[in-house]
Order: sequence, then structure tokens, then C-alpha cells
Amino acid sequence: MARTDTSRPITRDDIEAKLREIQGTTEAGADAARGAGLAAAVVGLLLALLVAYLIGRRKGRKRRTVVEIRRL
Repeated sequence: MARTDTSRPITRDDIEAKLREIQGTTEAGADAARGAGLAAAVVGLLLALLVAYLIGRRKGRKRRTVVEIRRL
């Protein structure tokens, strides 16, 4: 942490500048996390659709009836 000049009192402008600096870094981190979250949501949705498709396909095969006709 950088040392500050302690010979002068802390002003409102000093506090506001520091808060803006902190806010800027947190917004940059939030933007990066938002992109990763969106990518994870898309992958999750595709995975859910794939699972639903495979379960539906299996259920359709289980109900399928095979009828054999033999001539005598």
C-alpha cells in the first residue's frame, strides 16, 4: 500500500477519488464475470436440451412394439 502525505487533512475529494478508483476496478471484474456466467448458462442450456432429447428417445424405444407375422 502506498504511503500518503499525513501533513494535510483528508478531504471529501480525496475520499470520492478513492471510491471512484475502487468502483472502477470492481466494475471491470463484474464485466468479466458476466461474460463467463453467460457462457456457462449457454452450455448448461445445451446440456439440458441434449439430456431431454436422449431421455425422450429412450422412452420412445421402450414403447415401440415389434409385431412378427409368420405364414404357415
